[in-house]
Amino acid sequence: MTRGRNPLDILPSMAGDLGRVDTELAASVDSRIPFLTEIASHLITAGGKRIRPGFCIAAAATGLATDQPAKLDVIRGGAAVELVHLGSLYHDDVMDAAPSRHFVASVNELWGNHRAILAGDFLLARSSEIAASLGVEVAALLGATISRLVEGQTLEMQHLHDLERSEAAYWASIDGKTAALLATSCRVGGIVAGLPREHIELVTAFGRAYGTAFQVVDDVLDLVSNDSDMGKPTGHDMSEGVYTLPVLRHLAADPGGELSSLLNASMTDSDCARAAALVRGSGALDDAIGEARRLAGEAAVALGDLPPSPGVTALLAASEHLVRSVEAAAAHPTAAR
Repeated sequence: MTRGRNPLDILPSMAGDLGRVDTELAASVDSRIPFLTEIASHLITAGGKRIRPGFCIAAAATGLATDQPAKLDVIRGGAAVELVHLGSLYHDDVMDAAPSRHFVASVNELWGNHRAILAGDFLLARSSEIAASLGVEVAALLGATISRLVEGQTLEMQHLHDLERSEAAYWASIDGKTAALLATSCRVGGIVAGLPREHIELVTAFGRAYGTAFQVVDDVLDLVSNDSDMGKPTGHDMSEGVYTLPVLRHLAADPGGELSSLLNASMTDSDCARAAALVRGSGALDDAIGEARRLAGEAAVALGDLPPSPGVTALLAASEHLVRSVEAAAAHPTAAR
């Protein structure tokens, strides 16, 4: 995936709107304790494509006839979903003992696990404050989404280093840990924009299908990209004991084979590189890309009944970009160089 730009930037207003989201994010983490402000701001200032607030803005724009700057409530909704995402990253990095995030040192690396956990909690609390200001439905939705994130992550942790992990367990995990927040991003945009209920359901369905495809793509990229592309070593998920769709497909096709013997809690870097090469050399990678393509198609179908709009155009473009990017990465894997 091209990591340097937001895939929704086909909307002329998107750059300006995301700049407004960044301003809202900075204001939201301004604490009476300057040290907490510094820690909570760390990943905000590190940048990122702001995909989740972008989806909130684009979903709201599916109800507009022309491209125009988003309303303030849409910007605030985008900030709320991004704060949930950032808070979850702070906690994820503690669990993974990750030294970096977004190509900068992680919060836990700089300030330790205890402070990282507190800062993550602070981000989630500030998200809840913003959500409450947008109404009861948005507040309840964000609360339920945080629960789904925890459930998805818990399901993943239940199957660490599990060679018997089922595809059903994989899909259930990513529905919570990734798809739920992207679905919510779209839904919040629809709610605060005052779109009709059927319209809101369609953009929510788009977000869930796209979010599922997004995670499959990320799992493929983990096997075909290198540290400079992804900010983490090739095959990082396998080394952490997270066996994703391409790996599960390979294991199913070759039970008890070489890959099975390599996957364990004490994998070396060379073991990881060999395991990634095995999956890349099999049909499992193409299978996973095919699933991402199918899910992106489902996302596009969800928008098929909506009238043309700048938001629909942007969301469809993002879905197409997602598939093109992973196909290009798989065709020219930097990890193999």
